[in-house]
Amino acid sequence: MLLRSQDPTCIEQAVATLQSGELLGLPTETVYGLAANAQDDLAVGKIYALKGRPIDHPLIVHVLSLEEVNYFAEPPSPYALGLIKTFWPGPLTLILPRKPGVAGFCAANALTIALRAPAHPLAQKLLSACKKPLSGAPIFGLAAPSANKFGRVSPTTAEHVTAEFGENLRVLDGGPCRVGIESAIVDCTQLQPVLLRPGMLTLEQISKAAGVEALSALQWKKIAPHALAPKASGTLASHYAPQAILRLLSLPQMRAKAQTKAGSDRKIGVWVRDKQGSLVFGPSSSVIGMPSDAATCAQALFAQLRAFDSLGVDEIWVETPPNTPEWQGITDRLQRAAHSGTEAR
Repeated sequence: MLLRSQDPTCIEQAVATLQSGELLGLPTETVYGLAANAQDDLAVGKIYALKGRPIDHPLIVHVLSLEEVNYFAEPPSPYALGLIKTFWPGPLTLILPRKPGVAGFCAANALTIALRAPAHPLAQKLLSACKKPLSGAPIFGLAAPSANKFGRVSPTTAEHVTAEFGENLRVLDGGPCRVGIESAIVDCTQLQPVLLRPGMLTLEQISKAAGVEALSALQWKKIAPHALAPKASGTLASHYAPQAILRLLSLPQMRAKAQTKAGSDRKIGVWVRDKQGSLVFGPSSSVIGMPSDAATCAQALFAQLRAFDSLGVDEIWVETPPNTPEWQGITDRLQRAAHSGTEAR
């Protein structure tokens, strides 16, 4: 059931859904989340069950401001505060030391907790209303992983969420997501920030805001090979997978594969920056132009993978993105989706 933003009661209905211990499809600027009261273990358990997500994979808690950070976590370090000041609300998740006794199931009983302040105006209105509801107990944070089955393509519209879980789930309809891929995740429990999951923020941007050099997960592993990084969402080798096999290919690889597929009846979905290039595909193929701008490509990525699946293609060929910082988050999602296809078949 879609709760339309034009309905003046949509926020009130959403709050009531969460207070009753039910799940809610939540719009954010990154992707849609599957939300529950972070302090309600029964409701959080429904997230794990509906997604088919292992219970040892912590969930990100969405909060309104620094006030809620202090509710869930120990006081942030100076560089973490710099990140909050610069990027919140926005597509950045921080892993911080968790306060004992708070959101334990949500955090998979880890000593850390992942927190994010979403920038979507409806999400902010909902979080504000949850803190000071017209009736019932206040809710200070929402556990909200992506609203899809575990390991599959994330949703970027309310309709994607309904297609994934059916009409019985209430979904607050905030329109298409502006960013389109999940937030960057930065571990703030070390002496310097460590980027565990790329997003649309670069290491350079994170370093500048933190006032301390930020490291990639690989760089940190080389410096501290025996250090245990906190578990973070979306960091498994296989993730974000469409139903079709996804292949991440260069243009020369595509041309070679196109020749070997000549005469084949396998349906191919092709996402390529040079749609007018010299690639030749059969009549059963669907060739779509990939945006040349990283931000526009990120916004379209998951919707395009879902669109190819809806066409019933057997394989999806995606042109390898440029090897530049602004494309890192997109490349990360595509590599994990391609890895999923390789493992499954």
